Formats: sequence, C-alpha cells, structure tokens
Amino acid sequence: MLRVSSQTTATEIDLQAVAGREDSAARGIAFGPELMHFAEALARRDGDALARSRAALLQAAGPAVLVDAAGVAANFQRMVRIADAIGIPVDDMQSELGRTVREELGLARFASARHSMG
Repeated sequence: MLRVSSQTTATEIDLQAVAGREDSAARGIAFGPELMHFAEALARRDGDALARSRAALLQAAGPAVLVDAAGVAANFQRMVRIADAIGIPVDDMQSELGRTVREELGLARFASARHSMG
C-alpha cells in the first residue's frame, strides 16, 4: 500500500522503511523515523518502547500527528482482526508485485513467512 500510495502522490520513498531502516524511513515521509518507531513499538507490544516512541513523535510532530498515527494503527488492527475472523484472504500472494515486495524486504527471513507465503 505504501508503494502504491507513493506512486499516486508522486512521493519518493524507500520501501526499506517498513523493514526498520531509519535512514529509509526519513526519505519522503514527514516524521518518518518517529512514525516507524511508534509503529514498531505498537506491533511488538513493547510498553517501554511505546512510551519512548510516543514521546518522541509528540515532540517532533505534535499532538495532531500523534493522534492520527494512533488512529491509523488502531484502524489497521481492527481491519486485520475482522478479516482474519471472517476468513477474508489477504492478497494474492502469488502476484508479481507481492513477490517483488517480499524479496525487496527480505520477508522470507521471518519464521511466520512459512504460513503466509506461497
């Protein structure tokens, strides 16, 4: 989604940002590193990291961006849980775009990849 939205808005990004590279997160996305750390802390359910990243995002971007980021994260969690619960398939894991993104990000290195990659 990030790649397609960046193409739609003609914004240059580095997809490696979603793999945790801070230098990549800073490219083309306002407050990218702070947003990346916030998202990672949420995904890892790391309370200490979440407190630090929330404070850093608030300091760098202000309360409106922090609230928006939290809302977007909550919405993604909701959508994923609903889709999982009712059995909606994610994406065509065999598509060329999907394969390209998985290779570019090195997603096969994660143990959970064996459950989701075709």
